[in-house]
Order: sequence, then structure tokens, then C-alpha cells
Amino acid sequence: MSTLVNLLPIILIALVFWLLIIRPQTRRQKELVRMQGSLTVGDRVMLTSGVFGEVHEITDEHVGVEIADGVVVRVVRGAIGSIIPAHDPLEDPTDGPALGEGRTETEER
Repeated sequence: MSTLVNLLPIILIALVFWLLIIRPQTRRQKELVRMQGSLTVGDRVMLTSGVFGEVHEITDEHVGVEIADGVVVRVVRGAIGSIIPAHDPLEDPTDGPALGEGRTETEER
């Protein structure tokens, strides 16, 4: 009985480690794999390197991503970090004021 009591803290630490670290990470990994499997041509995506583009073609292991007019790069599915919603103001620079418009840095202070 005393050996069970001695092992109880180690078992509790392993359980907490699993609940707080391993379980959420496996959920995120499954969601990422599901998202990468559901890609369709025309989806706007962000690569894990931070490059934005649009899915141009899809093969079994590679995805053709158009990053500029006429520039298509082939990447592995794992390089797709996220799918961008149809209208994302952070990704579209034409939504905000143009450079030189609006308040200047000194006016904001």
C-alpha cells in the first residue's frame, strides 16, 4: 500500500501533463490535418512561412499556390498554415488608409 502512495504524485503529474499539454496539441494537429485535407481550388491561404496566396491546383501531396499574378509555387500540404476567410481586413491592404493618409505619428500623441 505504501508503494502505491509513493507512486501517486508521479501518476498525478503524468495525468496533469497529459491533460494540459498532450491532449490539446493532438486536437490542434488533427484540426490542422483536417483543414489541409479540405483545401479546394480558389481558397485563399497563408503558408506557414507567412506568405499569402490562392490555391491554384491540388495534387495528392502538393498544392500549387499563386502568390502573385502568374507566379505559382508548389508546396507540400503541410506548408499550408491556415485558410483565410473570404474578407480578412488584415490581409487586404486596400481596406485601410493609404500611406500618407490619416493622422501622422506626431498627431496621435
